[in-house]
Amino acid sequence: MTDSARTSAQSATKPPGLRERMRATVRKEVVEVALRLFIEQGFDGTTVDQIAGEVGLSRASLFRYFGTKEDMVLQGLEETGLQIAEAFAARPDTERPWEALRRAFDVLTQANEQAPEQTLAYLRMLQETPSLRARHFEKQLSWQAMLEPEIARRLGVSVDQPEEVGPNSLSGAALACLDAAATGWVACEGAVPLAVLLDRAMDTLTE
Repeated sequence: MTDSARTSAQSATKPPGLRERMRATVRKEVVEVALRLFIEQGFDGTTVDQIAGEVGLSRASLFRYFGTKEDMVLQGLEETGLQIAEAFAARPDTERPWEALRRAFDVLTQANEQAPEQTLAYLRMLQETPSLRARHFEKQLSWQAMLEPEIARRLGVSVDQPEEVGPNSLSGAALACLDAAATGWVACEGAVPLAVLLDRAMDTLTE
């Protein structure tokens, strides 16, 4: 290994420094406080100043950690999308893409089972707040972009060919089923497990 390559490898595995760890800790605290207040008071009924006051930051400092109020709610979605994409890529090639997508969504359904009441409150807030729903939709578009290369590989097509609409169709349909299941789960107050509703939604498109 050359010196430059060794240096690059060491940089890639170097743990985050003190500043990065402190920043991550503050972000985590802000998210926890913000979600608690949003669920207690409603998203629109909670001000940025309230959140900043509880975590001991100024309003200006808070916006150095989060670009918008909505980001305090949705900041974890990119990481969730990456986890789903990784789970999808790890599924056996023998599975049909649709089945592999369903199994990849276990990342979400299993996480929700660990704290169902908290997740219900979170999803209810998303569904009842127009600005959050809009931003959530934008975030999910990035999930499609993460999933489509692996879908294309499994279909034996190229994502660089605009006429190959299969990857976009499958990813969009799968995420629509996920949204439908989440909506139903909130509507029935969690009486039917999210995983069951997701199975029903995705099975509908294969019948």
